[in-house]
Amino acid sequence: MAKTIDLKPGAPWQEVRATAQDWESIGADEIKRMHSHLHLVRAFEETVAELDGLGLIHGPAHISIGQDGGAIGAIAPLRAGDQITGSHRGHHQFLAKALKFVDDGASDPLGAPLGEPVSALLYKTLAEILGLADGFCKGRGGSMHLRWEEAGALGTNAIVGGGVPLANGVAWAKKRKGQGDCVFTFFGDGAVNIGAIPESINLAALWDLPICFFIENNGYAVSTTIEEETREIRLSSRGLAYAVPAFRVDGMDPVAVRVASQKAVDIMRAGKGPVIIEAELYRFFHHGGGIAGSAFGYRSKEEEAKWRARDPLPSLTRGMIDRKWLSEDADGEMRARAKGAMEQVVEKLTEKDGNTRKIIPALWPAPENQDRGLRGDLSEFAGARFVEQDQFTGELAEARFVDVVAKVMGRRMEEDERIFCLGEDIHRLKGGTNGATKGLADRFPDRIIPTPIAEQGFCGLAGGVAMEGTYRPVVELMYPDFALVAADQLFNQIAKARHMFGGETDMPLVLRTKIAIGTGYGSQHSMDPAGLYAQWPGWRIVAPSTPYDYVGLMNSALKCEDPVLVIEHVELYNQTAPAPVDDLDYFIPLGKARVARPGTQFTVLTYLSMTGKAIAAAEEMGLDVEVIDLRSLDRAGLDWDTIGASIEKTNNVVVLEQGSLTVSYGAMLTDEIQRRFFDHLDQPVKRIMGGESASSVSKVLERAAFAGIEEIRAGYAEIMADKGYRLDARAAE
Repeated sequence: MAKTIDLKPGAPWQEVRATAQDWESIGADEIKRMHSHLHLVRAFEETVAELDGLGLIHGPAHISIGQDGGAIGAIAPLRAGDQITGSHRGHHQFLAKALKFVDDGASDPLGAPLGEPVSALLYKTLAEILGLADGFCKGRGGSMHLRWEEAGALGTNAIVGGGVPLANGVAWAKKRKGQGDCVFTFFGDGAVNIGAIPESINLAALWDLPICFFIENNGYAVSTTIEEETREIRLSSRGLAYAVPAFRVDGMDPVAVRVASQKAVDIMRAGKGPVIIEAELYRFFHHGGGIAGSAFGYRSKEEEAKWRARDPLPSLTRGMIDRKWLSEDADGEMRARAKGAMEQVVEKLTEKDGNTRKIIPALWPAPENQDRGLRGDLSEFAGARFVEQDQFTGELAEARFVDVVAKVMGRRMEEDERIFCLGEDIHRLKGGTNGATKGLADRFPDRIIPTPIAEQGFCGLAGGVAMEGTYRPVVELMYPDFALVAADQLFNQIAKARHMFGGETDMPLVLRTKIAIGTGYGSQHSMDPAGLYAQWPGWRIVAPSTPYDYVGLMNSALKCEDPVLVIEHVELYNQTAPAPVDDLDYFIPLGKARVARPGTQFTVLTYLSMTGKAIAAAEEMGLDVEVIDLRSLDRAGLDWDTIGASIEKTNNVVVLEQGSLTVSYGAMLTDEIQRRFFDHLDQPVKRIMGGESASSVSKVLERAAFAGIEEIRAGYAEIMADKGYRLDARAAE
């Protein structure tokens, strides 16, 4: 018979309960402040529910009543330098952190009127939830995207669990600064089973990040019970898998949560890494709005009444009255003061409309500002030294493309201590799988950071670092197809952050990846990502085709305050071409194409390895073709001046790309050309690209899937035939 041995977890898992001694230890002053803030949050949420009932909130209103005491207790021990991210149901989290920032002892919670900072906070928060210009995010974020960086509230998040990887990045930056600050990231029971959460917990544990994963376990994901979601309903048990200390606490008891939060803060400030807190609590209303869940049939009125009897606000009140720290009259005055403050806010934002109210029209954002702040204005490039290769006065010498990739990154890391790189296997194999980080791990051992296979986790972490603003991450995605694993972080979070949070949130992140078409890696490792990323307006995209251009474009990518995708091609890696020997400090402008070969017969628009092929085909066929290397591929980066001048000269256009028809970059480009330059075209835009399917592993089938020199020759012959020219058959072979 087998012998079994009980295993011990690598970190404690404990339930935390508050005692009378904890009340005394925390003290009357702080608990009064917590109580005052809970009154304000409660009055705020009641107002939101009322306005939602009047139809004044466009979109969902996720009311936090019932869960609000947990947020007050969790944030009570935090200081100004600590930061939080929140969930889609995040009003209470945002307000608790913001109130701690503006009202941490500034006013008397039992008597004095609320100060102007508190009134302004309530006004700007409700304005944001109503979608108005005076809101923290200019009305773009609404109920689910509340951000006030100065107060340490870095953003609530509509994607369940979506803010957690970002919070990890903030914690990474906090640890590197070494000032003892920490991060709390709030999410619900429904998020615990999403891949972003375990990936983030693992990274935080691996790197000892000062972050608390605060689980608001309210028992329901909309109407799905926790028993229907997972077998182990004690969600703090997740800490055992990653050797992360975990605490389970009554989330309806703000003092108990305050005690658990202090334990977590002490661990994090001591440099001992992450903590999990699971707070068992209850939302009193349905998933959205101010209607009870029982009205929808998935909860009983008896269950709701049981939880209502444990309401954290009267519970905290009773505890204070029992200790003679508060009288019933004083509590009533606090309640009236909070309600009165919200009534004043409503008066400022709405006006009477018969028997109801409506938004004051002048407070709506101007529609013409919708796209403002979609991306930065590139003012960070003022004074930059832009030098094209034909203007370069330094020494050039033949160099392998991939060696230049590592060389310029090394130069930038020498000059800028903020820059660090992370990705899979980038620290070994003599510079990662292709040599792109060759020699850098030896020179910068703490800034070339290998990651587990967790693309969603480490891409989101890099986004959080960028959002925090101190450091500049460079992420390597080994293959562009892996972006689909990290899609939420790359496209919902990183790409949208600036615009969503009011147009003022810089996101200085560089994402490097390579196209491996033609290398036999098959349909899941051979994507050209340009078409995918071009659909997301927050991303800038550069695609260098020469070593010289790579240096200038990478320098610009690292200087830019927007996220920049840098696409490389394995076919170029081992090619040699002129590259700078010593001067690695010049820039090439984002949004500037290069006329790689002048011509008059037709214009070819292309990028990366297809630039050289386009030129080679033209010269082999004896054609006077103008080849434009686009270099910048995002919508804002397309150089319409250069493109337009060429089209007006040749009146014929070929859009050339190597990859497949599906997820194609050329489709967007072709549409734009035909709308902008229709009157200058002698014939429809010609496209040369691969087939419909992704690449296969079979060498023969793979070659059939993408466009190469043969397809370019055939396409050139076709466009010349449409122009009335008949080519020698041998030229089109």
